[in-house]
Amino acid sequence: MLIAEQILSFILNLESPILTLDEVVTMNPSLNSETRELIRQFYTKYYVDDNKRMAFIGINPGRLGSGLTGIGFTDPVNLEKVCGIPNSFDKKHELSSRFIYDMIAEFGGTDSFYKHVYITSVVPLGFTRNEINLNYYDIKELENELIPYIKEQFEKQMPFLRRDVAFCIGRGKNLKFLEKLNKQEGYFEKIEVLPHPRWVMQYRLKRKQEFIDEFVRVISSYCVD
Repeated sequence: MLIAEQILSFILNLESPILTLDEVVTMNPSLNSETRELIRQFYTKYYVDDNKRMAFIGINPGRLGSGLTGIGFTDPVNLEKVCGIPNSFDKKHELSSRFIYDMIAEFGGTDSFYKHVYITSVVPLGFTRNEINLNYYDIKELENELIPYIKEQFEKQMPFLRRDVAFCIGRGKNLKFLEKLNKQEGYFEKIEVLPHPRWVMQYRLKRKQEFIDEFVRVISSYCVD
């Protein structure tokens, strides 16, 4: 199977985890018919080959980025203007997506970047509480409850991922969780860590180019033609 077919089979068949926390709402963007079509267009544009990708592992989707488009770190603006995939969503930039696509431009463009990288998350679906984005680790009970679900989703993605290296996006709780999980399950031989784009854009904006250079340098060092 082509990588695109494997990825689409995974994403378009994602089921929401069963949660006991009543105030937590799961976001599954692939349930939206337009989003499903956008997902198909994106992966059949960039992943029509049989080359396994390096995993670029975020936290979980947010409401204004991949929670809308279904594509990691990709807001409706970048999906249309950079990836060339028109959509009807409000054209509002999301901070992390702005950083990622500036980095992708520096890397050589979307064709070059997605030839090597597949963007995913520790939890492939997003969460909200009181209509505000929620990270899986924000509530310890939620994190613990999600562990079997997280393991199941990683196992499903392994067939189209390289096992020698993965990139953890976020140097705090996301890294701590992922390193512990990887030590237990042995998904990847090595995990490289990169700062979270939102942290850069909110707290280190003046050093943005420095962090873009770091992303490009680290990712490029593992690229195999």
